Amino acid sequence: MIESPRHQRVRAASRLQQRAARSETGLFLLEGPNALREAIAADAVVEAFATQAFLDRHPELARALGDALEPAGERALAAMSDTVRDQGVVAVCRQQPRALEQVLEGASLVAILHEVQDPGNLGTILRVADAAGADAVVVTRSSVDPYNPKVVRATTGSILHVPHAVGVATEDAVHAARQAGLQVLAADVSGEELTAPAVRDRLAEPTAWLFGNEARGLDDATLALADVAVRVPIYGRAESMNLATAASVCLYQSAFARATG
Repeated sequence: MIESPRHQRVRAASRLQQRAARSETGLFLLEGPNALREAIAADAVVEAFATQAFLDRHPELARALGDALEPAGERALAAMSDTVRDQGVVAVCRQQPRALEQVLEGASLVAILHEVQDPGNLGTILRVADAAGADAVVVTRSSVDPYNPKVVRATTGSILHVPHAVGVATEDAVHAARQAGLQVLAADVSGEELTAPAVRDRLAEPTAWLFGNEARGLDDATLALADVAVRVPIYGRAESMNLATAASVCLYQSAFARATG
């Protein structure tokens, strides 16, 4: 059992909390039993560190991990964990990004994320895209790293389900989406209401939704890349809507239209 937080393997795993180390190695950290199950199913686990208490609660995961499992003490695990209170297991996993053209091939519902900086928002959008049956998510190079531990935690395993491309220029992503036969709808407060007949008629068509920065939205140049700008109507007194919530509404409206169209 590894007890020391200064153990070589613990220190190597801890480095993956930093983007530079993740980029260099192609690895990332994942925590918790549910996410670990998804990582095992995706054959993404390189190694995993778990406390004895965790292994006693989840013997099936211990069996599934086999030689990839290393028992670890609380202090060692805390050094690798991104949370105040760890969940008893930390896994080192292989990143699974795909080429832009590959994720767009045959796609009919895609999310393109432009300058999305909040890890919670990006993780939630990945999770919602998974739930709504989206075919792909494109995380542009101006956005937060999707393998950031906070993003991974917010996806609750969906980062292992949804095909995704990373490090792509927004303009290239939009161009490739059009080449793949997708219309591009930009979620923006300047647009037509999502409930407008002209917008509703579009929702069943193959669509790439373009979502912008939490504070600034989409700049004029990026907005001009889209075919149509669309806004989610606010019927109450709220000043605005959280990006991840607005993205959820947009993706699900497309999903509903596809399911009933």
